[in-house]
Amino acid sequence: MSIKSALGLESERKVRYAIVGLGDISQEALLPGVSHTGNSEVTAFVTGDAEKARKLGEMYGVTETYRYDEFDQLLHSGLVDAIYLATPNWRHAEFIIPALKAGIHVLAEKPLEVTTALCREIMDVQAASKAKLMVAYRLHFEPATLATIDLIRSGDLGDVTLFTSSFAQMVSAENHRARNGNLAGPVMDMGPYPVNAARYVFGDEPEEVVSAVGSRHPEAGFGDFDDTVAVTLRFPGNRLAQFVVSYFANTIDSFFALGTKGSVHVNPAYMFGKPLEQIVTVGQSQKHHSFKNTDHFGGELKYFSDCILEDRSPEPDAEEGYADVRVLEAILRALETGAPQKLEPFTRTRRIDTAQVQTLSARKPPELVNASNPSRDMEKAPKN
Repeated sequence: MSIKSALGLESERKVRYAIVGLGDISQEALLPGVSHTGNSEVTAFVTGDAEKARKLGEMYGVTETYRYDEFDQLLHSGLVDAIYLATPNWRHAEFIIPALKAGIHVLAEKPLEVTTALCREIMDVQAASKAKLMVAYRLHFEPATLATIDLIRSGDLGDVTLFTSSFAQMVSAENHRARNGNLAGPVMDMGPYPVNAARYVFGDEPEEVVSAVGSRHPEAGFGDFDDTVAVTLRFPGNRLAQFVVSYFANTIDSFFALGTKGSVHVNPAYMFGKPLEQIVTVGQSQKHHSFKNTDHFGGELKYFSDCILEDRSPEPDAEEGYADVRVLEAILRALETGAPQKLEPFTRTRRIDTAQVQTLSARKPPELVNASNPSRDMEKAPKN
């Protein structure tokens, strides 16, 4: 903690962000949370929609807008210190790499990219840059998630050997996620959540994608990718993780971590906009915990800005993004081949520090401008 933080003083400087991509996640979740971070402000937009930029600019007091093909001009404008990147998955490296080379910090939505090759390229560029990169794993700062990690690390559940999870939503066939195949399908879009959760539950990296089985429901209206995928991962020490991700099932997001002495059920586990719940069973004793609904996006932004202002390395870094993408990439190979996929040995050099919890109060989302929620029923989607 910095001296200013210890004294309860506000930082004299705010990190100036450009929001790159003004879709539903930027509008619904990130922009409403900026004002109460105390250390962040938005000074520019990058978008291909002038009307969207104008209306959002009026809402948030942002007057500077750049098209995507003007991104390099933004980087050298002197208007921003950092970007928040919320473009489609396969357009991340396109903006991350030039930003880092220009010394501009990057908070990038997950997955970091859609291939390990691009992730490694990003990691190499970041290592040579003075700029910081954080992948937006908002749950790494969320109270219920961090309490669950502390519980598992305490040993109260014994040896945790099994992880199971279900994560589903009814995605509209009109949404862009339904029109870009596996690059935006449930594996790359929703898969980072259970993969990341299994990794922090076990505190380890999977050795193998044992199986990945997909199904395509004609009535879903997608056609060119599996709308529902079931996966089994093998971790060292005879530990297994099993999960299902789906674009064609009623909304659910939960996981179980089962140990030799007890278990924990987190439900909801991945969603924003409502309190996360935890049921802990040890022996025959069961306790229920409901955690305060917090602003996941404002919290992660505040943390990243603190890292920039205090020159600290953020925890969910590029290596954390790579750690998930190596698994997601192997899942897609298993779907294509029908065969198990061994994963090359990999050791994560850093794990979640549960002291990084953020507790900013939740904010009400505004009406969206020229953007749509992905869900068919228009309920809040458990998204990035």
